[in-house]
Amino acid sequence: MNQQTVADQSAAEFDRGLKAKHRATWALGNYTAVAVDVIAALGPVLVSACRIGPDDRVLDIAAGSGNVAIPAALTGADVVASDLTPELLAAGERIAAEQGASLTWREADAEALPFADGEFDVVVSCVGTMFAPHHQATADELVRVCSSGGRIGLISWTPQGFIGQLFATMKPYAPPPPPGVQPPPLWGDEDHVRGLLGDRVGKLQLRRQELVVDRFGEPDAFRTFFTTNYGPTIATYRNIADDPERTAALDAALDDLAARFRSDDGTMRWEYLLVTAEKR
Repeated sequence: MNQQTVADQSAAEFDRGLKAKHRATWALGNYTAVAVDVIAALGPVLVSACRIGPDDRVLDIAAGSGNVAIPAALTGADVVASDLTPELLAAGERIAAEQGASLTWREADAEALPFADGEFDVVVSCVGTMFAPHHQATADELVRVCSSGGRIGLISWTPQGFIGQLFATMKPYAPPPPPGVQPPPLWGDEDHVRGLLGDRVGKLQLRRQELVVDRFGEPDAFRTFFTTNYGPTIATYRNIADDPERTAALDAALDDLAARFRSDDGTMRWEYLLVTAEKR
């Protein structure tokens, strides 16, 4: 066995381990509660921005429990919802059945999609692909599976917005990221997205918008909800579980973060970047 073969096998093993950790993180808690109770409004925003309708073949990458895929299917579109985490897909199937939506659920890695070149008229992701570890590989795949002239739509949390600042707040308490893994909120930076998509797309539009969240009026309501349901927050707390002082410090930091973003009426505004484009 030559050195190149050994190196390739080592890289493949590392990638499998990395993806297994990502899968496990998003299976923690109950992300579906976040998708349904907090950010559900983002799905219809992306469906509308991409003009999804009955004649479209649609792929939702890192679909979670179907935030975009289900409202897209309810327009009559032919939809495939793909995600790395089977637990989220199972939850999505249950929600789709309750809402009378018919679509296909497929376990898939955003960096190595099991679909043909140009297979879909519309390729979308709502705060999903941003969490894949290697941004260029992810961008290359979402462009590859989109048809010529097809539409691409993405929603990503911005670095300056609430969720971007959540990850910045948790970073000192979280396990260090593996080598080569890029920060998710970079997908909310306009220049970064332009660089990822390059000249393979036209009619590129990047718009910063806000999601109004009215669930967390009480001082510690956000922290309580996210430490119960949101995988990355749960994983961060587990990393410092044997250190009461650091745990208390993170409690205080999250409460302070929520307070800074909470308006007088108790609502919060979470900034995101809406990206739409057409494949050349």
